[in-house]
Amino acid sequence: MSTKFLVFISLVLLSCSNEKKEQQLAPKKEESDISIKEKKFPVLAPNRYNVAFLIMDGTYNTEFTAPFDIFQHTQYRENIKQMNVFTVANTDEPITTFEGVRILPDYNYMTDSIPKIDILVVPSAEHHLDTDLEDQKMINFVKTVDKTALYVTSHCDGAFVLAKAGLLDNSVSTTFPSDIDKMKDMFPNLDIKKEVLFVHDGKYITSAGGAKSFEAALYLCEFLYGEDIAKSLAGGLVIDWKLKDVPHLIIRK
Repeated sequence: MSTKFLVFISLVLLSCSNEKKEQQLAPKKEESDISIKEKKFPVLAPNRYNVAFLIMDGTYNTEFTAPFDIFQHTQYRENIKQMNVFTVANTDEPITTFEGVRILPDYNYMTDSIPKIDILVVPSAEHHLDTDLEDQKMINFVKTVDKTALYVTSHCDGAFVLAKAGLLDNSVSTTFPSDIDKMKDMFPNLDIKKEVLFVHDGKYITSAGGAKSFEAALYLCEFLYGEDIAKSLAGGLVIDWKLKDVPHLIIRK
């Protein structure tokens, strides 16, 4: 066996030995130096209404984005008590709307300390007529928020969540037009109105939902800030806002 061949074999063995040592010293993939970033919460300006949107898988885009747009735009109006808007869910993972949009919740009501909520918005979700109503932790969260919230609003079938939580027991309400009879069957003691786009009864505002979620949100802004501010917010979204032209029912302010 030649000397050159022995040298070659020795180098190969040395290389393999070094490679194994490097593999043993290298951290496992899950133990690598990829840092886990701390969760970042939204910055909530003081002296504003805190408006929380309760979202979950299957939330419908319009019932979420319509009031979110209206309320967020109060931040560009002067001389009013503006609104902080944020989302809450039962997870830190992105939720997927019915239409497929992925949204990363701002707060996890299962684990995070939630700021005081002045206005709770419950958009409709795909399973608000069935399995979501069996989520007792979610229902309890709504009940807890209701104790100190100034207003609780729902859009479309979000009213089913309020009803399940017992919030509408002594209030007049409405929901998505084709689900009104279903809601009456499920909650036979409730006073549920047809042929209106929203109902305001005390601290509760329930709406038919869909694109008419804009109207219910604009109504709350007119109630809080006056007609001029509501028209200004509507104009920014190219909505011709006239409360008198919107079929609605005000029971108690």
